[in-house]
Amino acid sequence: MSALQETAAAEPASSPPRPDLRSTGDRIETLLASFAGSGRPAQERAEDLVRLVAELYGAGLERLLDIAYDAGALTPALVEEIAADELVASLLLVHGLHPYDLQTRVRRALAGLRPELAGQGVVVELSEIDDEGVVRLRLSGASGCGAAGIVDSVTAAVEAAAPDATAVECQQEQPAAAPTLIPVSSLSVRTRQDAPGEAVRA
Repeated sequence: MSALQETAAAEPASSPPRPDLRSTGDRIETLLASFAGSGRPAQERAEDLVRLVAELYGAGLERLLDIAYDAGALTPALVEEIAADELVASLLLVHGLHPYDLQTRVRRALAGLRPELAGQGVVVELSEIDDEGVVRLRLSGASGCGAAGIVDSVTAAVEAAAPDATAVECQQEQPAAAPTLIPVSSLSVRTRQDAPGEAVRA
């Protein structure tokens, strides 16, 4: 065993802080944009560097999954755990390695929302995913000033589970209008008007 291995075995490894996926992506975009001022060749080299690094990590992830599968370690429970990790799942999506397709991920996201929404009397269903990758949802039971917040929460949850969707559209079903009641006084007037030979007194 090397000195480095002995040190690693003796000292418990501290877990590095988990990066925030969205802020990291935004930072990469900002850095790439900053190369625009240095001319097109510099920007192209920066974009090529990012592409090569992404391809390298993608190949590593794919190889890691292959090793786990060949060893019989890629069990349904492990696949479930991998799919539930936002960071890992997002990286797998980027490289086309995610174990679940778009529709499955959307349905799983909605299933996770339903218990909380049911407590608010709200029901959400998947209407369709069209050929362009647009996810269309049907939402019923949401009304009043809180409806917009519910729509935003549902949309955000689906977008997080399916960042490869081209758009998420949420259609709210309006509750059926209650029948309009006719006042009894109005009915009595109408009855007197319709009665033959009887005048309505002012």
